[in-house]
Amino acid sequence: MISVLTGVVAEFDADTGLGAIDTGGVLYPFHCIEIADGTRDIALGVDVTFEVLCKLGRYEAASIS
Repeated sequence: MISVLTGVVAEFDADTGLGAIDTGGVLYPFHCIEIADGTRDIALGVDVTFEVLCKLGRYEAASIS
């Protein structure tokens, strides 16, 4: 079963497509291809829901909406 978490976009660099979501103390990194609406851009401070996946030996945010 995949857990769905909530958090706030704490970091995002549109040039690299890299960002992080803060769940209240834990930061989950993400790449813009994980933004569910396909825009590849997201504003800082936006409340989001996401799934956590293990990629390359670390946990990352996926299916961000």
